Amino acid sequence: MSKLDLLIENFCPQGVSFKPLGEVVRFLNGRAYKQAELLDEGKYKVLRVGNFYTNDKWYYSDLELDEDKYCENGDLLYTWAATLGPQIWSGETVIFHYHIWKLVFDETVLNKRFLYYFLAKDIDDISKSLTKSTMPHVSMASMNKRLVPIPPMEVQSEIVRILDNFTELTAELTAELTARQKQYNYYRNKLLTFNGVDIPIVQLRTVVKKSCSGSTPTKGNSDYYENGTIPWIRTQDVRFNEITEVDSYITEKAVAETAVKWIPENCVIVAISGATAGRCAINKIKATTNQHCLNLEIDESKALYRYIYYCIYNKYDELISRKQGARGDLNSSLVLSLEIPVPALDVQKRLVYVLDNFDAICSDLKIGLPAEIEARQKQYKFYRDALLTYAATGKIILTDRQTDRQTDRQTSLMA
Repeated sequence: MSKLDLLIENFCPQGVSFKPLGEVVRFLNGRAYKQAELLDEGKYKVLRVGNFYTNDKWYYSDLELDEDKYCENGDLLYTWAATLGPQIWSGETVIFHYHIWKLVFDETVLNKRFLYYFLAKDIDDISKSLTKSTMPHVSMASMNKRLVPIPPMEVQSEIVRILDNFTELTAELTAELTARQKQYNYYRNKLLTFNGVDIPIVQLRTVVKKSCSGSTPTKGNSDYYENGTIPWIRTQDVRFNEITEVDSYITEKAVAETAVKWIPENCVIVAISGATAGRCAINKIKATTNQHCLNLEIDESKALYRYIYYCIYNKYDELISRKQGARGDLNSSLVLSLEIPVPALDVQKRLVYVLDNFDAICSDLKIGLPAEIEARQKQYKFYRDALLTYAATGKIILTDRQTDRQTDRQTSLMA
């Protein structure tokens, strides 16, 4: 019997009480800033949703605000629009934007990290109740009605200890993978620089047989999307990767009546719009794309498509520096004028072999650290959901717990 089993048996043998979140938590909303009130410099730093997820630029405010609009290091926050999820703020004192709640509660009743894990577990279910507005979001009224289990603090603390161990291990593996990716980027740059070697340097356009961008069929026309079977690649699918499947499909009617174009397998796709601009990928399926993808069909008599992919990948920083306009877009001319080294095909083949192996070590979810991280994340989610799901008796249900083969590491995490 584990320590957690003993704690449950001793402290809540007859079950665990549930209460509406609104009875035990106050959701304090931030301030709804107008764009003109967000300054490049000012008295107060303004925390927005993007500062959690996409490293958005920090803005400031000179407005006087009441105490409830500030968050400090260690406060539990919840982003309720655009991107859902709990966050424990780690940083200086800042004021927070309207799309963020600060959660205030009695920490002798609810362990902060226990509540954090519970809210993280509940995201998929909460997503089902999003309002159908221009910006889908979860309402405070619906959050107040959601039930939260409140086991004794001893049980909460033990659950937190177990889940923290899983989180810490994943963080360690992620840090190691980040270091390995930096090493990969360094060697990729070295391999593709050819210092002191007489290699032709040409514009990218000279090795491209055909280039095109796609289109977005009218969103309001269901005939273009409903029961669609034609893969439609968007910039969110372009992530320095091989694209083998997509989430979006269009119909044959969309292809026939709009500017959407088929592209063959093994094109090099470059995202040319906004925050995604400069990222590249290879489509391993015949597909169509939206207008924010520049699709390059490589002339295989001059260059290998995978070699060109790595060259463009290696030029990411240069592409970013070429972005134009308020949104930071690229265009075909800016991309096709990139200068790249083009050695003989047999040299390209050897370089691709080496770079493919580096890339697999850093990115392949079937091997190495990426596989280990994915496995640990699955374990964490399994135990998080199991530990936070209670039967009527208050016992924690671990599906097939007796037959589940656990590694020594998993066992130690639960110990």
